[in-house]
Amino acid sequence: MLRVALSRTLSSKDAITEGYYFSRLRDPDCRKMNRIALLTCLLTVSLMNQVSGLETVTGKYGDTIEIPCNNGRVGEAEVTFVKWKYDKDGNILVKNRDQNATVSNDVNYKNRVSIKKDFSLVITQVAMADQRTFTCMVVQKEDILEYSVQLAIYKVPSQPQITNLTTVMAIGKLTTLAQCHSEGANPAANITWFKNKAPLVADGTAIKITTNVAVDKETGLSTTTSTLEYTAVKGDIDAKFSCQVQHIKSANMDSSPLVFTVNYPTEKVSLQVVSQGPFKEGDNVTLKCTADGNPPPSSYNFYINGEKKTVDSSTYTLTSVTRENTAEYKCSLVDNEDIAASVPITVEYLDVVLSSTGKIVKKLGESLEMTVDVKASGATQTSWKKGNAKLNSLPKFDKLTYSDSGVYECVVSMASLKKTQTFELVVEDSPIIKNLIKERGEGMTKVLKCAAEGFPKPTVQWNVNGSNVESAYEHGKVTYSLTIVPKGNLTVSCTVSNVLGSDIKSINVSTLVEDVTMDKQDQKDEYSDQMKLAVGIVVGLMLAVLVIGLAFWLYMKKFRQGSWKTGEKEDGSAEESKKLEENQSQKADV
Repeated sequence: MLRVALSRTLSSKDAITEGYYFSRLRDPDCRKMNRIALLTCLLTVSLMNQVSGLETVTGKYGDTIEIPCNNGRVGEAEVTFVKWKYDKDGNILVKNRDQNATVSNDVNYKNRVSIKKDFSLVITQVAMADQRTFTCMVVQKEDILEYSVQLAIYKVPSQPQITNLTTVMAIGKLTTLAQCHSEGANPAANITWFKNKAPLVADGTAIKITTNVAVDKETGLSTTTSTLEYTAVKGDIDAKFSCQVQHIKSANMDSSPLVFTVNYPTEKVSLQVVSQGPFKEGDNVTLKCTADGNPPPSSYNFYINGEKKTVDSSTYTLTSVTRENTAEYKCSLVDNEDIAASVPITVEYLDVVLSSTGKIVKKLGESLEMTVDVKASGATQTSWKKGNAKLNSLPKFDKLTYSDSGVYECVVSMASLKKTQTFELVVEDSPIIKNLIKERGEGMTKVLKCAAEGFPKPTVQWNVNGSNVESAYEHGKVTYSLTIVPKGNLTVSCTVSNVLGSDIKSINVSTLVEDVTMDKQDQKDEYSDQMKLAVGIVVGLMLAVLVIGLAFWLYMKKFRQGSWKTGEKEDGSAEESKKLEENQSQKADV
């Protein structure tokens, strides 16, 4: 139950009425009446009592409400009779002292009312029809009092609901966006529209808001409906609209945000290259044309090599582009070619041509000079390799050798482009034997080594039998080793050959015993030769000393003669001449 305090205010007529009541009770005619007649008389008199101001009790729709009698300040011991009524003639219930309350047959309250011990009236399931004036009439001994209360019913509105929602707005055109309504309220709810959380204010032209309140005949509750008409601008793209229901008995309630599609004409197009550059010959290049209008165009004009192509798409792909596709490309609206955009496209290219490619065969000792011709759309870098080895420059050969043979690679790069050209150089010639020697092997064996050069690889043939081993063939060189056990003196021949020719050399080979004798004789001859050489050196040195002494003696003699003065004796003293001769003699001995 909901109980709300109230107070009453009586008019100045209360005192006069009270005196009137008592004067009537003293009247002999009234004393002759029975008790019921007396009560009827008193009730009739009480109608003269008018209340100048009413207190209000507020109740929630559908709840049980308690309406106090004189704010609950009625003394039970003093009350002999209580009656509740509504408006002027509506009777609700009557309660006499020490008796149960009697409820009237009024269909409005027959099954919904009761009275409490303090004489408060209890009404269940209050409705809008209960929003009226209720009066509590109390008889206390010789006094009759009335307390009137105004009952006010409130009902919280429902959550806002959006109906008649549109989806598209056009710029500059007044469009009915939606209706927002809230049902079952008392008093009627208020509705406010918002854009991006800012309230919209109707101006009668660009913004129109129409509000309607309808009251249900059965329930008496109100439904508020608000219609929003709005003229969109370009800034309304992605704007969030909402409505808010406001009521004095509840918190504000917001609808879900509404986002509308805003249509507007195209003012500008842009052209972009979707594919990732830089582009080289053979690539596919996709162009995309976009417009700032909504909805965007479904077709565009593309201008390819000066030719207009209308496509039902926003993209156009150039397949397998070449250097001739380097140009300025353009797109435009189909219905307005003045609204257009352009973008340049550059196709990179790189051409590398060697003066010779493939397999190049040259003779030993010939010359070879390679050239490379590079044509490119930008700056390039060139590098050379032979096998896995890096070369510092373009290979140039004045006189080819077997070691010059191999695979050469030329790599030219520019930005993301790279071209590789190769050639294989083959240096060939008929074989020649560079050396044929013999060496002692193990035991009684001898090893003959035949070193040859040539390309293709020469094969070997010996004129004697033995164990033949060959070395690794590198740079046109190979060595064949033959191990034999000679039984006597013999001549061994080494023959090497390939498709271009052959060469042969021979060597004399003897047994191991003869080699030892020959070695000793060779050692004796070598010792004799060494002795002869030593004697010759000593004799030569002695002759050199004599020549030097004689030259010095002649020099000194000439020097002495040149130092004589005129008029002096040509011959010196005998003693001086003797000393001079001794000195010369000593130098000569040295």
